[in-house]
Amino acid sequence: MDLVNLAAATLRISTPLLMVGMAGLLSYQVGLINIALEGMMLGGAFAGVVIGYELGSTWLGVLGAALIGAVLGALFALAVITLRANLIVSGLALNFLAVGGTAYLMDILYDQSGTLAPQGLQKLPTVQLPLIHDIPTVGRILSGHSPLVYVSWVLVPLTAIFLYRTVVGGHIRAVGEHAEAARTAGISVRRMQYLALILGGAMCGLAGAHLSLGDLPLFRERMTNDRGFIALAAVYFAAARPGWTALACLLFGFFEALQFRLQLQKTSIPNEFLQMLPYLMVVLALVVISARKEWRKGW
Repeated sequence: MDLVNLAAATLRISTPLLMVGMAGLLSYQVGLINIALEGMMLGGAFAGVVIGYELGSTWLGVLGAALIGAVLGALFALAVITLRANLIVSGLALNFLAVGGTAYLMDILYDQSGTLAPQGLQKLPTVQLPLIHDIPTVGRILSGHSPLVYVSWVLVPLTAIFLYRTVVGGHIRAVGEHAEAARTAGISVRRMQYLALILGGAMCGLAGAHLSLGDLPLFRERMTNDRGFIALAAVYFAAARPGWTALACLLFGFFEALQFRLQLQKTSIPNEFLQMLPYLMVVLALVVISARKEWRKGW
């Protein structure tokens, strides 16, 4: 097995997890469980292909994906904050809306089902990092990726700076820690929650754009493949800390890349076990979270 290619694949596969993980972290910081991450990402993936094809620009497709993600984030915020709908039910409803809505629009707009691959739509270009590209092993791992891969790396420190070094970020954390105390201090709880969900929605849209425009310019039904839930598990595994959330996303991405490589190796391990490997890691992560909480209570 080529470990260099495995490392490079891990970075590519972890990209949407990192973006959605930062989105889930923002929601967590305002005291909301964002089950709708999956739907926002799927909506962004579909919008990226459709807008990119119709406007003849892949970059406009990426921008449109972020915009649609933000709109879905605002819709989710309207339901759970303004209309006070149940958080879990609203999140699942938005996920179902994204799954059914994208399939329906693909059928009525393009008379396609399953996969939409418009002719003439280009994928995002690869970026060759200066100096790093010429280093034999490091260059193969770090260079030559889609621009959104590097955007995901930047989003992690930016999210940390936003939450812990800005006034607005402090207000967001105050809302999540004690909403009533924040309201007493003059902080608009509703505004901070809306802001967190809309920003998170835009990040989910970018994650979807990476899936549909990063490597191959196409959209497949349910192509997000539960990545939103995996990213949400990473947030809880890392106790909503940006750096540790990013490491958890990389860990999950590594096991997803590993299962692809192991299937190509034609090992004696059943393919069904290999396919469930990333999800098995999520279950183990949740078990660790639960055990850690119980251990702390015991002390």
